[in-house]
Amino acid sequence: MEPVKINARQLFVLIVLFEHGSAIVIPLGIGAKQDVWLAILLGLTFGLLLFLIYYCLYRYYPDAPLTTYAQHIAGPWIGNVLAFIYVVYFLYVAARVLRDFGELLLTFAYPETPLFLLNSIMMLTVMYGVYKGIEVIARTGELFLTFLYLLAVSGFILVISAGLVDIHRLQPVLEKGWERVWKVVFTETLYVPFGEMIVFTMLFPYMNNPGKMKQAAITGMVLSGINLAIIMTVNIAVLGTDAVVRSTFPLLDTIQRIRVANFLERLDVFFMIALIIGGFFKISIFFYAAVVGTADVFRMQNHQRLIYPLGLMVLLLSIAIASNYPEHIKEGLKIVTIYMHVPLQIVIPLCLLLVAAIRHRIFKR
Repeated sequence: MEPVKINARQLFVLIVLFEHGSAIVIPLGIGAKQDVWLAILLGLTFGLLLFLIYYCLYRYYPDAPLTTYAQHIAGPWIGNVLAFIYVVYFLYVAARVLRDFGELLLTFAYPETPLFLLNSIMMLTVMYGVYKGIEVIARTGELFLTFLYLLAVSGFILVISAGLVDIHRLQPVLEKGWERVWKVVFTETLYVPFGEMIVFTMLFPYMNNPGKMKQAAITGMVLSGINLAIIMTVNIAVLGTDAVVRSTFPLLDTIQRIRVANFLERLDVFFMIALIIGGFFKISIFFYAAVVGTADVFRMQNHQRLIYPLGLMVLLLSIAIASNYPEHIKEGLKIVTIYMHVPLQIVIPLCLLLVAAIRHRIFKR
């Protein structure tokens, strides 16, 4: 681990930027249609329960990341396998988010630019940030969060001023009952973005005031969940449910409709800035966790040596992960959720917590 520390405010900032990440631009939870806000808030609620599992594990091992205490809890052989699996998971999700970023820029800004070039530019920036360390990333986040919120508030005011919002598009509430909402919660919104908080088990040991960690993390998650619910609600109120369901990037479509006083329009730059900021921090945190986790698994003293080979791996994986964007999305919904998110975000952490509790309470270990 780096000999650096982050404070509670910086942790809060990282969580908010991470949770927004690519979630603000994709049609998050749209399977619930006009009840998407309910699906996101319920996903947040269960995501907070998952966070409590991660927090309890942190309380047992306050000075160790997930890859370290997995080896203590499960034993050297199984623990090493679990730690390696989590490293691969972090790398894979980083590649998926990088692909989201590249595809979106390709769609609305640089249609003639090769995807590899767009992803390379972002990945080089991420690698540089990770090389400078988590403290530098956290301090950078403090600057960008304020800027991002100014953009968000400005965009919201402009949407209202342009008269685009029709609250009748949000009705009827629970048209198909609770079944559709629960299905979306347990197939989408619980895992992305709230279950992805598992990656912060690699960052919690860097806290300089562990007593404030829980409050900072929960506050960051709640604020993010509310923001995401508002964003998707505004998208539906502006575009309508059917248009959002068909849209690849509904927030972009919403912003493109803004026209105030016949001169204030073409505000796509708002969208691009939000995309770049959110994408950078989400990829950086997953990539940083993978780098320090790899160094931990293979007992390497200098994790910075791993940044360039692992960064190249993420870049190439982001290109090879799917032949096109629809295939990429389908893979995320059908395969990643079942075979990666569920076991790695829920099942394994819960099993580790049960074993840790038995060892600490019965055997005093």
